[in-house]
Amino acid sequence: MNLRTSVLLALSLGLAFGAAQAQSHQPSVSTPVTQLQYGGTGVKDASGKELLASPAYGDLGKGPHGTFIRMPAGFTSHAHIHTGDYWGVVISGVAVNGKPGSVDIPLPAGSYWFQKGGENHITKCISPNECLFFISQGGKFDYVVGAGQ
Repeated sequence: MNLRTSVLLALSLGLAFGAAQAQSHQPSVSTPVTQLQYGGTGVKDASGKELLASPAYGDLGKGPHGTFIRMPAGFTSHAHIHTGDYWGVVISGVAVNGKPGSVDIPLPAGSYWFQKGGENHITKCISPNECLFFISQGGKFDYVVGAGQ
């Protein structure tokens, strides 16, 4: 699956989840990938690498959202939970998302995962290049280290 197909899949999935949550009163919008603006999330791995986020819709710090996440190559999160469920689609790179101690299941571009809220897990970028995800969540994004163990 090529990058363009993966981006379209991610956007379709995210927009479908967003539409299911509420009808928006916002005007239609089209944003080229070159115009996405990423900022720090404060979520870092043990080596200090940080996740970067760019909103597609909503605000990940306040409520329902669809967000592009850039994860540096080699990033391994701490074991953590999120309060709410979320869906992730891999646009580029190879990711892993699973319970601590589980066997890594590589998720190349075009793959997706569902993460149950309150379930302890670890997310990784195992490719030599950074990973790009699109996540959709019905509530705000939180990252609680050490909970749910």
